[in-house]
Amino acid sequence: MSLSRKRKKELKRLRASAEDLWGNQQVVLDHANSVAREASRQLGHLTREEVVPRVRTGYETYVRPGFEQAKGYARNAGDAAEQGLGNVLGSILSIGDIANDVRVRRAVGRISPRAVAQIEKKSGPGVGTCLAIGAAVVAAAGVAYAVWQTFRADDELWVADDEPLPASDSPAL
Repeated sequence: MSLSRKRKKELKRLRASAEDLWGNQQVVLDHANSVAREASRQLGHLTREEVVPRVRTGYETYVRPGFEQAKGYARNAGDAAEQGLGNVLGSILSIGDIANDVRVRRAVGRISPRAVAQIEKKSGPGVGTCLAIGAAVVAAAGVAYAVWQTFRADDELWVADDEPLPASDSPAL
């Protein structure tokens, strides 16, 4: 295909204009990159100087007191439950000790001889044994739950590092 001189000149001018445009675009992109880097740097400064102290103050003002209060409630509830369980177990064991006391057996024997025979025939695990087994099962379940919570995989906790974009020195055509 042969082109006229006029078309060749027009194409040559168009190619020169396209190369000038390409060069201007590269300059604009370089300037935009430098502005973006400076904005990122300023944003880092702003975050360190303004956002982090405000977040820290908000945490100390609102979150931490509530957390400490909840921790205190949980500790008090745990202490009360421990004390209540101790009282119940103590009462059950003292009832068992009273039932095994010789004086109590004699008094019950005077009132009802069959009741003493039933007490003496007792065999198998008692109430205390059942309560001790139940408490052991609950404690084992609590330990198992704590271990499970410690070792479970939390995908939300892990954040992948962003890969930096490669800097291109030569323009792609």
